[in-house]
Amino acid sequence: MGSAVLAACSSIDCPYNNTVYSQYVLMKGGGLKPDTLTDTLTILTTRRDGQDTIIYNKGVKTKSFSLPMSYTRDQDALFLQLKDTLGNVVHDTIKVNKTNTPHFESVDCPMSYFHTITAVSTSHHGIDSIILVNPNVTYDTSSPHFRIYFKSGH
Repeated sequence: MGSAVLAACSSIDCPYNNTVYSQYVLMKGGGLKPDTLTDTLTILTTRRDGQDTIIYNKGVKTKSFSLPMSYTRDQDALFLQLKDTLGNVVHDTIKVNKTNTPHFESVDCPMSYFHTITAVSTSHHGIDSIILVNPNVTYDTSSPHFRIYFKSGH
């Protein structure tokens, strides 16, 4: 007697990396055109265990960058360090408030989180202002979420 073997496979392609990233574009002045930051940029955040961790290290001639967002915290705090060529350092803090929504592609794929940004604030040592452009953080990286305007001299 013969037996039948059934094989099933999923037609869903799981994202290779299921972490979503917020997109930042660096600006100077009041324009809408990205500009190159002349200072060296390092960005830290605090992990769940309270320890600091570097998430962007010593970016030089930076125009834009992408940062992961926490999965379930309602607020992410980013600690920026700007270091000029003379060694002068300026620190700023960006706080991003958000809601977190679990996202499933299929049962074969790991869960990820999408985010809706509800507010953003910053200190003003080297940063003049930050503008929320797109509040929806998903796998789509084609549009920036934030524009950061720096004071002159950076």
